Amino acid sequence: MNQVCDLLIKNCRLLHKDFSTGNDCAVSVSGNQIAGIFAAGESLPDAAEVIDAKGKLLMPGLVDGHTHCCQQLLRGSVADEYPMIWTRILVPFESNLRPEDSYVSGQLACLEMIKYGTTSFADSGGVFMDRVADAVIESGMRAAIAKSTMDTGNAITGAMKETREEAVSNTEALYRAYNGSGEDRIRIFFAIRQVMTCTPELISMVRERAAALHTGIHAHLCEHRDEVSFCLQNYKMRPAEFLDSLGVLGPNLLTAHNVLLSEHDIHIMAERGVKVVHCPRCNLSNHGFPKAPQILEAGASIGLGTDGAAPNNADLFEEMKTLRYGSQAFWGLAAFDPIVMTCKMLLRMATQGGANALGRGDELGTIEVGKLADMILVDIDQPHISPTQNLVNTLVCAAGGRDVTDSIINGKVVMRNRQVLTLDEEKIKADAKQHMREILSRIRG
Repeated sequence: MNQVCDLLIKNCRLLHKDFSTGNDCAVSVSGNQIAGIFAAGESLPDAAEVIDAKGKLLMPGLVDGHTHCCQQLLRGSVADEYPMIWTRILVPFESNLRPEDSYVSGQLACLEMIKYGTTSFADSGGVFMDRVADAVIESGMRAAIAKSTMDTGNAITGAMKETREEAVSNTEALYRAYNGSGEDRIRIFFAIRQVMTCTPELISMVRERAAALHTGIHAHLCEHRDEVSFCLQNYKMRPAEFLDSLGVLGPNLLTAHNVLLSEHDIHIMAERGVKVVHCPRCNLSNHGFPKAPQILEAGASIGLGTDGAAPNNADLFEEMKTLRYGSQAFWGLAAFDPIVMTCKMLLRMATQGGANALGRGDELGTIEVGKLADMILVDIDQPHISPTQNLVNTLVCAAGGRDVTDSIINGKVVMRNRQVLTLDEEKIKADAKQHMREILSRIRG
């Protein structure tokens, strides 16, 4: 008698770890782990639940390495705006959020991410991140959640600004309440919002407490010129050098944006094992071209992030396209190098690179026996995808988040045939509209 598994996905194309694809494959899931991978013609186990994935590609779930769930209700507010957006728009908005606003915003963010094929994400934090964690647990997603920490800067007001003792204490309370919750889908990180809004004393405290709790740190780094100028003027060091002088650069540090890195910055970050995350659409719109080819050449891990809903949507397929064409235009053409940023590199960033950023690279990012069952199905039986001579290339260049039909997270089916099973989509959209109106009313007085 065949051993019974919890879930069997059969008749699928399969994206292997080496980015080759197999036809008529099957994958079994027991509990929250991938239990078996079967080639065409192999005997399949019995299963409590079966998904016939004919015409679909099974691939690892995408990982958003940097987002802001609490900015979900800011959609459409930052395009065509002059700097500094974060001081004029983002911080004032977040300072006016209430706990239920953050909860509804978190629900809406998870709903959007699931429908675009994202199964895990890292949130760099707002004020009421306990309510965001509640929304994530309810959604079935996996996340590394931080609470924003800022203790200096004239532009930071209200609930966003704390003493360094309050900032660390509040993150520790969030850690005690939520780390490991949701069947270990939730991990709590510390945060360094950015070097302009965190004193050296706060940064040192974050380093010490993150090390003591064996958890990660999420920071914005080298996002814009003002940040670099601030560090040079105040510390006589560039931001990466400054963090290194405080002992922060290390394998548990996730840095977002990384646009204005010098060659020396890249070297020390790669040497320290820092996890780099790019947000291509946001960066190319506002800050410049990241040195992604040089960072990869140095041996660092790169993930991709969307930077939240204020500037974009949550579609990581679009981030892959943007980084591909931006890198080709800026770095490739100048050196006549047509493969400066390959499709395989980009898929690795959106899957394994993101998993590394969350500190879960050994558990996520590829479809392998023993890894956590975070997978998505993409409808490839469509005229903009099939037929193709190279499915991986077409997946990056032509597919999008709306082609994702099914999502399995932690071994559970979270979306089936584009219907999210864990969240009430219509209610969340209605609630979000009401909360947006209330927030804007408070801000405008």
